[in-house]
Amino acid sequence: MSTQTITGAREVYQKITTNIERVMRGQAAAIRKLLAAMASGGHVLLEDFPGTGKTTLAKALALSVAATFKRVQFTPDLLPSDILGVSIYNQREQTFQFHEGPVFTDILLADEINRASPRTQSALLEAMGESQVSVEGERRALTSLFFVIATQNPVEFRGTYPLPEAQMDRFALQFSLGYVPAEEEVNILSAQEHQHPLTTMEPCATQTEVIALKEAVQGIRMSAELKRYVVDIVAATRTANGVQLGASPRASLALMKAAQAIALFDGQDFVGPEQIQEMAVCVIAHRLMLEPQARFSGLNARGVVEGILRKIPVPK
Repeated sequence: MSTQTITGAREVYQKITTNIERVMRGQAAAIRKLLAAMASGGHVLLEDFPGTGKTTLAKALALSVAATFKRVQFTPDLLPSDILGVSIYNQREQTFQFHEGPVFTDILLADEINRASPRTQSALLEAMGESQVSVEGERRALTSLFFVIATQNPVEFRGTYPLPEAQMDRFALQFSLGYVPAEEEVNILSAQEHQHPLTTMEPCATQTEVIALKEAVQGIRMSAELKRYVVDIVAATRTANGVQLGASPRASLALMKAAQAIALFDGQDFVGPEQIQEMAVCVIAHRLMLEPQARFSGLNARGVVEGILRKIPVPK
């Protein structure tokens, strides 16, 4: 890959990052991960307490890219047809006409996804896995930019349904925003004293530029030794103490692609071990199912992945 291609793609990344940071203060790491997922063709699950800016982050990204954006507020009474669409009979033409649901968009915000029933949650499985949906026996392709940002409140909250393992595995990354430092929170208050910064946001990147960014990520080189390093990390979760269900090969693919995106953001045309290590926890941890006894003893998925990273030798 030419240096000019990497430079151009990195400029797109930096433009979008700068635009989002006007709204999301003190969240540089979260923005970096979000854009890594989009550039690598994955989807993102944001889990955190209410009011930490999950929905605002998704909106800021959508407003930064000249693309179509739709939001679905997940509730217990939401049906799969509310997401995918439905055919309605046209009396004048005496035919059924399909009305597309919000899934037919470039960027989809699935807000509070774990408040809907498992049946409705599963409506996104095919869309996220294959960029298509099957409705009434017909397959319909989604856009080449299709990107899902889902938010969920912690599962201990009332009125939530835990996402099934198959659904969790469809998300390339899961991470939290957390609370910002007090100084940044003061800046947030000042920025929103009169109006929300989202109201003045303008697109800074075109769909063509984002697609070029995704193509540039695919051209980042990764050595055979580092591919084996990725596989060794993921495979170690399947035999780790306290883990009932380890990560699948889909996790290996997601980790490789996310590391490629991070390498591009860093201005490199090849992946290094540090990019793999940076993304390992947010790519792998949410896919693990721990044994009940291990959870009660204080073990968590993040700690399992961090322990594996310390044990697996880093290729030289």
